[in-house]
Amino acid sequence: MSANIDSVVPLPGSGDAKAFRRAQWRILLLVMLFTLFLYTGRQNFGFAAHGMQVELGLSATALGVLNAALLVGYGLGQTINGNLGDLYGARRMVAIGAVLSVGFNWLVSLAHSFTPALIFWGLNGLAQSTSWPAINRVLANLWPRKERGKAIGMYLLACGLSGTMTYLLCIMVVHNLDWRWVFRLPVLLMLPVAGIYFIFARNRPEEEGFPPLQEETHEGAIAAVQESSRERYWQALKNRPFQLACLSIGCENCARYGLIGWVPLYFLGKNAHDSAGNLWTTLALPVGMAIGALTAGLIADRWFPEHRARVVVLFLGLAAIGTLLLTVVPTGNPALAMMVLAAIGFLVYGPQASYWALCPELVGRDRAGTATGLMDASAYGIAALGQVLIGWAIDMSHTTAAAFFMIAVSCLLGAIIIIPVKK
Repeated sequence: MSANIDSVVPLPGSGDAKAFRRAQWRILLLVMLFTLFLYTGRQNFGFAAHGMQVELGLSATALGVLNAALLVGYGLGQTINGNLGDLYGARRMVAIGAVLSVGFNWLVSLAHSFTPALIFWGLNGLAQSTSWPAINRVLANLWPRKERGKAIGMYLLACGLSGTMTYLLCIMVVHNLDWRWVFRLPVLLMLPVAGIYFIFARNRPEEEGFPPLQEETHEGAIAAVQESSRERYWQALKNRPFQLACLSIGCENCARYGLIGWVPLYFLGKNAHDSAGNLWTTLALPVGMAIGALTAGLIADRWFPEHRARVVVLFLGLAAIGTLLLTVVPTGNPALAMMVLAAIGFLVYGPQASYWALCPELVGRDRAGTATGLMDASAYGIAALGQVLIGWAIDMSHTTAAAFFMIAVSCLLGAIIIIPVKK
């Protein structure tokens, strides 16, 4: 197919339109394949936490600081990688990040004290931050606004399934090996799928021989093509609704990583090798997250395309209530605990599709990578602070259940902050 085709989107029903549709889904599925294994490099920490605490002599606050190091590294990386994603595309960013993340995970596994573990885990956050801003730009390039929630929901479904895959692999590891292997074995699966993505994926419709999508009806969307990197940052940073969305996702991400980091420790405790029921109970959390991500994106596209923030308010408000319920559910009742965990995962992670769909809607599609990086930086910066506070609360109260009170407050704040935001 010639690359010099007319600069309008192929008409529905035409051969070009059908070929473009196939290209959309092929690249989306490649994105999902890579993402399915991405979290093996950063959601494995909770299963190593108990072993690290015992062997390295760490307090819950120290574990919170380690959790925060990854989130700080991830957030700082987003401020840079969002713009780099706009410039260089997802193929390069994905490949580089995967190789670095595997390396830093192995270095963490070799650490015999707090300081090197802190440094390498923070650097792993930088490595993990390379993919999402560039991938969100790819989705914005390929999927029009009316379908973007669905596309991002599919991506987030893969994120949730990645969490499930990570939990499953880590459970198998801790049953048979010590905590260091949690950082060594699951993460290796990232390398082949990153290679597949690099070979077969593309960044823009033009690279497949199609015209670009028509510009969104949005102030400044066309002018953004000629903007410098500095101008793209400024246009996003001065946007008040975008600022509120960034604060809200920070609260949501604090709750999300609070659950990811502390639920395994809460349910496993000192019985990581002995209590199979509690080990498998934790799988309900990422499964719920996977279902919530896809469902909330479809709900927003179908009923709230002009008011995606309402989906966030609803989900986070219910998540605050569900998280408080978790504190009274006995860990010795796996069936009930799994239902509550699945519901909380569904509600906490569901709003992600609406947040990322808001990026191009609030600041323009040609600033989508930069805006995604800034939003993710805010999300992980606030989440990092939250992890330290959660660890401190656990040390002060001498119970891991204190984490869930902090998580409920984060959900409630996230719901309130985003109420004024409209497209």
